[in-house]
Amino acid sequence: MSFTTATIGDIASVQTGPFGSQLHNKDYVSVGTPIVTVEHLGQRKMTRQNLPCVSDSDKDRLSKYTLEYGDLVFSRVGSVDRCSWVSEEEDGWMFSGRCLRVRSNNPAEVYHKYLYYFFNLESTKDFVRNVAVGATMPSINTRLLSEVPISFPGVEAQRQIGDILSALDDRIEENTKINHHLEQIAQAIFKSWFVDFEPWGCVMPDDWRETELGEVATLSAGGDKPAVSSPTLTDECQVPIFSNGIDNFGLYGYTDRPKITDECVTVSARGTIGYVCLRQDPFVPIVRLVTVIPNNKFITAKYLYLYLSSIHITGVGTTQQQLTVPDFKKYRILVPNRNAVESFTQTVDPMFEAIRHKRAENECLATSRNALLPRLMSGELSVADLGDAK
Repeated sequence: MSFTTATIGDIASVQTGPFGSQLHNKDYVSVGTPIVTVEHLGQRKMTRQNLPCVSDSDKDRLSKYTLEYGDLVFSRVGSVDRCSWVSEEEDGWMFSGRCLRVRSNNPAEVYHKYLYYFFNLESTKDFVRNVAVGATMPSINTRLLSEVPISFPGVEAQRQIGDILSALDDRIEENTKINHHLEQIAQAIFKSWFVDFEPWGCVMPDDWRETELGEVATLSAGGDKPAVSSPTLTDECQVPIFSNGIDNFGLYGYTDRPKITDECVTVSARGTIGYVCLRQDPFVPIVRLVTVIPNNKFITAKYLYLYLSSIHITGVGTTQQQLTVPDFKKYRILVPNRNAVESFTQTVDPMFEAIRHKRAENECLATSRNALLPRLMSGELSVADLGDAK
């Protein structure tokens, strides 16, 4: 398979978003065309939380900053190797001045999904990070991104490579949606039982009580960095190390032995406070996390997870917010009777077990994608080879 060598500027246009003088925060409206900022660049797809919008008149005035299906949007500052792909759902949206847009000049020669996965190669990410300027806050511009070298095969091979990698990501996203839906159901049941008290005539039973979190759970902050660890999954290092965030967004690396084996809950304790995660597998927390392990037979980790997810958790501090263990221990928690918690746990257990299986499947799919990505993009492996291996 032959490859053509070029630069991004040879095959695509790179556009910076509107400067501050063209669009101010005061120009944002509650209803209009969404405009993507750095905060909305997710893994492959855009996130939709707290999207600012612009009016129709501003959209017309700034039409050169409109997004089209297949565009790539990069962070211009900070995490300069981060990019999202514009799906059909975001066609017609706009992008802010802290972003860069990359658009293929000729879709008949360069397939947009291939271009996206090219930018997901670790070698490409390293190149972009290395050419970024600024020690405190790295940044890139149209010239620097245009000079990134790229090698690509014919468009049909690009299409096959982009589509097979995209199919793996589609399956991951579908599993994630299913998990989100299952968790919403569990949260709705929790609200019905323990907030609205619907099964008990909308009145809290007399034998239920409120107490401090520290009475029903053991709380600890972070943990020691493991002596034996690896930044990637290896045969020796299978236990995940978490530094912050939900699920694997705070994945630090792997170790050969767990620190915590109990089913428990972790809560982000610095920066963005209050991300709550149910931990069902052995893991190691190192920084920025408070681990909460139920120590009362009437409280389960799943109940604790849904309860903490339903309340507003805040930190203290002026420079950087922090959630401290002594303060968190004083949070109030509802303690139902044993029968209510057992019945509730039996009801939601199948949902969380399904979530667990989907999450494990996603990890396998992501591992396969990451293994295939460099081999397909380099020509070491072809899509036809994958068909032969079935």
